[in-house]
Amino acid sequence: MSADPAQGGGAGARRPLLERLGLAGIAVVLAVLFGGVAVASWIGGEPFLAVMAGIGALMTAWAGAITLFRG
Repeated sequence: MSADPAQGGGAGARRPLLERLGLAGIAVVLAVLFGGVAVASWIGGEPFLAVMAGIGALMTAWAGAITLFRG
């Protein structure tokens, strides 16, 4: 059974604000954790892991912002 896009249940429908806030909040928590791994890795002398974790933090923050603002 598929939803009818004309009734607002299709792929183009926006998520409710509460759901977008919750998903963005989860993204913030994960971005902070990735950032912590990046800092700890850099201090521990693992620059490759630090860069990869930093990229993960940026990508997670970006995904959270897109979820929040575009729905």
